[in-house]
Amino acid sequence: MARRITSFGVAFFFIGIVHGWGTSSFDSLTSEDLVTRKSVYRTPAFTLTPGEVSSKFYRVEFPKGHVGVRGFDAEVVDEAGNPVSLFEVYLHHWLTFNLYVKKTEKEAFLNEGYYGSNNPSTRFVGNSGLCRDGPGSTSWGLGSETRHTNTTIPPPYAIEIGNSENIPDGYEEMWEFNVHAIDTRGVADRPGCTECRCNLYGVVNDERGKPLPKDYIGGLECCYDGTKCRLKPGFESTKRTLYMQYTIRWIEWSENMVPVKKYVIDVTNTGSGCKIEYNTPTCSLSGFPTDCIDTRETTASLPEDSILIYAAAHQHVGARGASLYGANGKEICRSMPAYGFGSEAGNEAGYVVGMGACYPEPGSVKISSKDVLRMQSNYSTFRGRTGVMGLFNILVASDTYSMISFKKSDSVNLGYGIQELLNDYFLIIGFVGGIAAFGLGRYYQFRKQQSEGYQAVFK
Repeated sequence: MARRITSFGVAFFFIGIVHGWGTSSFDSLTSEDLVTRKSVYRTPAFTLTPGEVSSKFYRVEFPKGHVGVRGFDAEVVDEAGNPVSLFEVYLHHWLTFNLYVKKTEKEAFLNEGYYGSNNPSTRFVGNSGLCRDGPGSTSWGLGSETRHTNTTIPPPYAIEIGNSENIPDGYEEMWEFNVHAIDTRGVADRPGCTECRCNLYGVVNDERGKPLPKDYIGGLECCYDGTKCRLKPGFESTKRTLYMQYTIRWIEWSENMVPVKKYVIDVTNTGSGCKIEYNTPTCSLSGFPTDCIDTRETTASLPEDSILIYAAAHQHVGARGASLYGANGKEICRSMPAYGFGSEAGNEAGYVVGMGACYPEPGSVKISSKDVLRMQSNYSTFRGRTGVMGLFNILVASDTYSMISFKKSDSVNLGYGIQELLNDYFLIIGFVGGIAAFGLGRYYQFRKQQSEGYQAVFK
């Protein structure tokens, strides 16, 4: 009997640890208020042949009216709606752009088939910047980690869209999607293709026809739309039709909601601009394995006093996590990659399939406009990599919103964070339960041995 109780206690303790670890791996936050709605959309279809790259812009649908977005998830699916594995199609990135389009030129704009920044009939809305020549103009975006990176924004916060007071006279709000996908079926070097190594694509000029620098060996300039990565000899396959399917969680806007702004901190930001991507070297194996880490840093400041609501990094294969530090040098968020270990879509071995997200207690992390934030991006350098990224996406609310805003949301906030609390409780209960069960088991064993005339010995 004692053994059974003791084993059960140990098992319960183990389950508590696994539960706490497993649910926090992707920062699962499943509870939302009852008024949140969910809309599922698809981009127009795009086709890929083995080795081919597609990086096009599409006009896409969004919830209508004045709403607050609480979450934005996306993935590549086939014609039947089945998730497509990263082993077959590597999702380098997807990005959304918020545009104001002149109503008088709307039809011409829609018929162009390409929705770029060069169109004079459009105005980019984007996010709140920090790096406007790079990822600063995007509203949402992720990469291969998209399926398991939490994008939930807790009540009472949301990203505000569709406010007619913000739309210029004569303009209409529209949205576009950029999907950069690489078909890696049958390629000669899958890691090299996903890192956009120029020699595998046979590219010497960029998308505009300008010769690439001789020291440019890999990155976005070599895997633009229509390029093709080298295939294994004799490999043949058919063209396939795909879509980007995206799910938006949203709520009708009300006075009780608090708008948040998005900032993107790019580790390549030197103060004069952002390069978006960079290469990592191959380390010397003469040192300790812990020495084989490439660490890059940058600093940034916000234009106004803010409260941090959410933070999550974007990195590529080889990532060892990214950290964000406050003005006092204290780490305020560490976003770690989750790597797949299987063969099914969403769990592809060797790929980054998720990034950890940080949710500070509302009001607990205040960032002054005078503060200098420090961002750090880490990559393994057991082998050199090209075209890696180190971005931190953060959502902040203006510090001008007092704690009254938080008090208004108490009834809504009860559901938010319950999973995190359960994680802690499971861990504590598992630990206490394991000790209690062990002690109870030993007690029964002691009583049994006494009744049989033995002297109990605890080892």
